[in-house]
Amino acid sequence: MSRVDGNAVAGLLAEIFVGDVTMLRGVCGECASVSTLAETDVELDAQAAIVRCRACTVTLFTVLRAGDGSRLVVGSLRELDGH
Repeated sequence: MSRVDGNAVAGLLAEIFVGDVTMLRGVCGECASVSTLAETDVELDAQAAIVRCRACTVTLFTVLRAGDGSRLVVGSLRELDGH
């Protein structure tokens, strides 16, 4: 195993976040439910999108919007699979 900086994961992340992101499958860290992003519940307003597990309602992740761009805050999302 080699130790490198974070630039090394750019290609791996590009493989996950390419194409239709609604088909990404996530695993809830609370109840272990597996679902696509399209199957989650989302609370949406001008400042944020709170993505919740449909099975147990825990927050999987939040997308915060600001004038300088968006940020992703990970909650109980245990895994995200692009395949």
